[in-house]
Formats: sequence, C-alpha cells, structure tokens
Amino acid sequence: MRQRFDAVIVGAGAAGLFCAGVAAQRGLKVALVDHSVRLAEKIRISGGGRCNFTNVDADRPERFLSEDPGFARHALRAYGPRRFVKLVESHRIGWHEKHRGQLFCDDSSERIVELLRAECERGGVTWFRPCAVHEVLRPDAPADAGERFVLGTDAGELACRSLVVATGGLSIPKIGATDWGHRLAQRFGLRLVEPRPALVPLTFTAQSWQPFAELSGLALEVGVSVPGVTGATPFVEDLLFTHRGLSGPAVLQISSFWRPGEPLSIDLSPGRPITEALLAAREGARLQLGTALAAIVPRRLAQAWLDDGSAGGPPPERRLAELGNKALATLAARFHDWRVLPAGTEGWRKAEVTAGGVATDELDQRTLEARRVPGLHLIGEVVDVTGWLGGYNFQWAWASGFVAGQALAGTPES
Repeated sequence: MRQRFDAVIVGAGAAGLFCAGVAAQRGLKVALVDHSVRLAEKIRISGGGRCNFTNVDADRPERFLSEDPGFARHALRAYGPRRFVKLVESHRIGWHEKHRGQLFCDDSSERIVELLRAECERGGVTWFRPCAVHEVLRPDAPADAGERFVLGTDAGELACRSLVVATGGLSIPKIGATDWGHRLAQRFGLRLVEPRPALVPLTFTAQSWQPFAELSGLALEVGVSVPGVTGATPFVEDLLFTHRGLSGPAVLQISSFWRPGEPLSIDLSPGRPITEALLAAREGARLQLGTALAAIVPRRLAQAWLDDGSAGGPPPERRLAELGNKALATLAARFHDWRVLPAGTEGWRKAEVTAGGVATDELDQRTLEARRVPGLHLIGEVVDVTGWLGGYNFQWAWASGFVAGQALAGTPES
C-alpha cells in the first residue's frame, strides 16, 4: 500500500526534527522516517547531557567552514540564535550562558528533544521509526505531481513531492551514524566534498609523544593555530593532554582546519609574554630554568617540554643566570610557538561532527534544494557546512531545517 505525503524527511536528528515541525505547521502532510530506536540521541549526549543548543554568535557565517564560506549566510540570517532561544523560552525551558556565548539547558538535553517532538506533534507529523529506507526512486512518469520520489521502506512505499535528507554525517557511529545521505546524493549525481572527522582529538606517533604521554589528564589554557591556514587563527581555549595526543576545546576547534602533514603552533602562554618575566626572574636569583617556567605552566609540562628539547637546548636544571638575553628570547619565542606534528585524529568514533559532505554549489542557499534534482533538499550535517565548537552546529541544524521547511512544496491539491 503506497502512502502519499507532501514531504518525507529522512533523519530525525536536530535538522530533520526541526524541519518537520516547520513544514507540518505550514499545513503540509509530512512524514518523518528514521532507522534508530531512540530519538535524537546526538542531542541527548551533547553538552555533557545539557545540550549546547546554540551560541549567541552563531549567526556569523565566518565561524563556519565550507568550500563556500558565505553559503550559510542566508539560512543563519533567516533563522538566527535569538529565534531559537525564543522558541526554547516558549516551551519554558530554562537556559544559561557559559563562556564564549555558549547556551545550555539548565537541566537536561532531553528538554530540547521534547521541544522538537512537541513542534512536530503540533503540526501532525506522521512518524515512521524505527524504519529503514531501502531505496529511493524517481519515477520517469509519476502517477501524479505528488510522486516525484517513491521510498521503499520497512513501512511500505512512501511517495512524496519533496524529499528532505537530514541523515547527518559519519561522526559517532555507535549511535547510528551512516553515510546514507552521502551515498544518495552521489547516486543523484551531486558532488561531495570528501567527508572527514572534525571537532576531534588529534593523535601522535608513539615515539614522538613518548615525552608527553605521562602528562595525560593535564589541562591548561593555550592558543592553538595552524600556521598559514586561512581562518585557523589562534583559538584560545583549554588544551588537554591524553595518552595518545591532544584534546580539549582548543584542539577540537583547530582540528577542523588541520590537515595531515601540517604542524600545529601552540602558544603555552597566550596573551602573557614571558620574556620580561624570565629576565626579571634572572636578576638576583639562582633559579633553575625548569623552576622559572613552572611559575607559568604546570611543573610537569615545563619539565617534559625542556627535556624534549623544545626550548632549543637548555636543560631544566640550567640556571637562568647562565643564559644570555638572546638565549632567553629564543626560548620565549619557542614557548609561544611550540611546533608539534600530529599523525592523525581519533577518527569518527570521537569526532563530534563531520566536515565536508554535499557540495554547497549543488544547492540553492535560500532553500537547500538540489539545483539538478527538483524537490530534493539536503540539510544539517550532511551538507558541507561545519561550525565551530560551542553550539554553532546545532544552529546550522535549526537554520537549514527552517529554510528548507519554509520552502517545501506540497502537492497541487495541498
């Protein structure tokens, strides 16, 4: 038995749920299909269980990575963070702002899932979950204008005039992430920007990381950049040492810009030049170099950094008084520009999002409709738009879901 809808949305994550609610409240007959047993698991686990649902600066397109840096501008202007905050407040969800404009629920991220479910129910969305989609066909001669697409699913055939792909990317496969959306886009002839893990910890070879492996668990504020890469200006955030490499907000941020073979530049004392401090400490004291640096960074890090030769030669036990001005200046310069060469990333299992995806030049930025496939819209993480850490990717989900939901066409009799 074939069921007909104005729109079928595949993927009940942040973007898909929001799009379904927007479209259904316009009066369209909407079906939402998802293969997972649990609804919106990525929302549930986000923000330590409190969901960093947006950022006060998430309407700034320069904070999103894409082949076309300006592509997200229209959607972010059409539906900015203040509009989502207003929706959150209308559902009486308490929220608070943390550092750098990040907005979180006061209690559980489950409240955002409930909000999205309620918005769908308000519009009368038809749910199919858990329900797998086995094939998507485009009839050469559709029986009517409402059958541009026919989906073969566990629930039978679903026909629609508009099809929305909101299946996300490859990050966190243990909660059901797949490349279904990417494969469908390619089958319809759309170009992909090669997907890669983003907002992900970076790893090093065992040999190169041996001097720092014992620092696992140590954290401090640093500035991290990728020299010569546009947009990868220093992110001043916390850095976390792990057994295999580096993590923490600073590294997650820069990982979206990093490519294999490129070094990172780490400023171990951002905004606090250390040359004068070392010169002052040298006068009238018999401090060892390691002791002097331990006043600036944790002692274990100072010791490991000097033992590794990152300072350019002076051992930790060397007295400051024995170092000339030039040697101290060289040491300070390396302290503010510590070069390390990652070997790779922790991969999809630890990546928070997917960078790359369906190329933006395949889509109309006003509607997220594929230029070459009328009625096909792609939203959220499946598209080559990746935000900074801190609520930006959820805002792209809301914004892209909104503009698509507003643009979906119903059948002529709708």
